[in-house]
Amino acid sequence: MHRSVAPAIAAASFLALGAAQFSAAHAQAYPDRPIRLVVPFAPGGGSDISARILAEGLTPALGQTIVVDNRPGAGSVVGTEIVAKAAPDGYTLLLGNISMAFNPALYSKLPFDALRDFTPVSLVTDQPNIMVAHPSLPARTLKEFAALAQSQPGKLTYGSAGLGSGTHLAMELLTMMLKMDLVHVPYKGTGPALTAVLGNQISVFLSTFASALPHVKAERLRTFGVTSAKRAAALPEAPTIAEAGVPGFEYSTWYGLLAPAGTPRAILQKLNTTTVAVLNTPDTRQKYLAQGIDPIPSTAAAYTVHLKAETEKWARVVRAAKIPPQ
Repeated sequence: MHRSVAPAIAAASFLALGAAQFSAAHAQAYPDRPIRLVVPFAPGGGSDISARILAEGLTPALGQTIVVDNRPGAGSVVGTEIVAKAAPDGYTLLLGNISMAFNPALYSKLPFDALRDFTPVSLVTDQPNIMVAHPSLPARTLKEFAALAQSQPGKLTYGSAGLGSGTHLAMELLTMMLKMDLVHVPYKGTGPALTAVLGNQISVFLSTFASALPHVKAERLRTFGVTSAKRAAALPEAPTIAEAGVPGFEYSTWYGLLAPAGTPRAILQKLNTTTVAVLNTPDTRQKYLAQGIDPIPSTAAAYTVHLKAETEKWARVVRAAKIPPQ
């Protein structure tokens, strides 16, 4: 009995050792061909900008071309599914963003599970939003706007980049915290919503920072505050929403690098080490900061914890706002 077990154990150990050696050798040679970086949004937005600057830095660092592949659709579901079902070999990666935390609560059925089907590599960047209004609005601060809204329930409006978008959910959170009754006006993206507030067609809009900044500086828009935990370096005079009267409020659009679940650990480690190094270079940092975006390199474990916490947070917001799943 023992004689038959011992050879089996030895064979299993030999196979495990061989697999480990093969994996290590494979990771050491990685990458030996171009890497596809899927962006589940159209060109020109924060995800695309973050991906292209990262790809520009990773290409020489890894010695292979990083090809940015924009695959927009269904609130990032289309592109995200492509990576979820890709071979876990390190040659198809995802530049995901905060939508990965929104979508489980917004869709009754997703073709992937963000926490199960992906392995986080590193957080990449973080972009605050900024609450803006047309200068003709009779409120100069967030407190004044809240008082105005509370005196006219159901009269003032806010725009968003679409139902279930970050700009929608973050404003729902803010209206709940300030006990305001505003009318939601969804648009097909940040551009149309920003045009609407510039044209005084809506009362306020929680725009992405980079998009609204030129209009704020030109005084075509008034700002009530930025949504990040600290003030934005590009507009230090604008208070945070928390400073402006809503303690505890924080929202920012984060972006992160992920690989399909099952990607070899050695490859994940190489991707993390290289990504963190690139994000810490002065050249890459300056490119991001010039866009009003902060580089936020992290460990894979920290990204995993962040994704779980964000998923739970926004599920509570969706339930409280009574947004029906699609």
